[in-house]
Amino acid sequence: MATRTRSPALRAFMVKELRHILRDRQTLLILLLLPLAQVIVFGFALRTDVNDIRVAFVDAAPDHATAALRGRFAGNGRFQVVGTAPTTTAVEPLFRRGQADVAIVFGPRFAERLADGTPAQLLLVSDASDPNTGSRMQAYARAVIAGYQAELGPAGAVQIVPSTRMRFNPTLESVNLFVPGLIALVLTLVSALMSAISLSREKERGTLEILLVSPLRPWQIIVGKVLPYLLLASANVVTALLAAWIVFRVPFRGSLALLLGASVLYSMVALALGVLIAARTSSQRAAMLGALVGTMLPSTLLSGMIFPIASLPGWLQPVTVVVPARWFILISRGIMLKGVGIAHLWQELLVLVVMLVLFLALAIRSFKARLA
Repeated sequence: MATRTRSPALRAFMVKELRHILRDRQTLLILLLLPLAQVIVFGFALRTDVNDIRVAFVDAAPDHATAALRGRFAGNGRFQVVGTAPTTTAVEPLFRRGQADVAIVFGPRFAERLADGTPAQLLLVSDASDPNTGSRMQAYARAVIAGYQAELGPAGAVQIVPSTRMRFNPTLESVNLFVPGLIALVLTLVSALMSAISLSREKERGTLEILLVSPLRPWQIIVGKVLPYLLLASANVVTALLAAWIVFRVPFRGSLALLLGASVLYSMVALALGVLIAARTSSQRAAMLGALVGTMLPSTLLSGMIFPIASLPGWLQPVTVVVPARWFILISRGIMLKGVGIAHLWQELLVLVVMLVLFLALAIRSFKARLA
């Protein structure tokens, strides 16, 4: 009898829990879509191939051999020629602006040396901000050069001797790649995720209803709620930079004030996004899951922090444009590793400003609608 009594009770309890889950449609939708999104994004992001490698040539004395080799790179589907210059001075800004990944510098009398069988020199210069990608790009370039050499004659008869150089990270330390990205991840965690959880918790407890009778405006309420997280995020930036310098010996070649200012700007973008998520969700659990899907997952996989954007499929690369972490990582790596200033980073900063205005306007509007 006891078993028969417990069985209907257990069945009723399970039905009640199932109905409770089905009633919270936002959480149910996130729980169903989160695993699917993880499988799809990880499946496309976990790739080591690099495509669309932007290559620039330095050719002081163009001849038929240098033109032929440039044509081999232009005809290779993996490379994209971005320019040819007579000196390395013209190529340097392309590296600092992130508009070139590889530079090929032809040595003097390139065609003559190939014709008389003496070694023809050329220099391969790669952006090694991402050491793995830099090494892989040089390997691809060497393969194209080796193929051209094989077309000219048998082994030993024609010699092309490439030397290599890595820019911005000559020791190929992977920590120099990851630390600037980890700063973005920490700021996302503190700003977007924690602000979304905090505001949604206040909504669940009903304490936000008190604000209906207060003289505060929606933007003032948002500022009062998120300002402590902005201060905390700023403190986290300072501690992360100290750890990068003292523990990991990450080089710092740019302006500290510019990096701190960009960090504050990115934190404000993440905070506005967290407030928007909290305003659009009905529970703390849904806000947490929404923040994980909307901020943490893209910041990890679609920002270039771990996997280069060039390795993503062509249809997925435009999606990374709306990921704020992508632009902040470009800024932080540019300042820390390349030593560039606002003259080269103003476009990335402008994108973050536009995102801040957009997310803040949507957050205030959604928050005002919730309080109305």
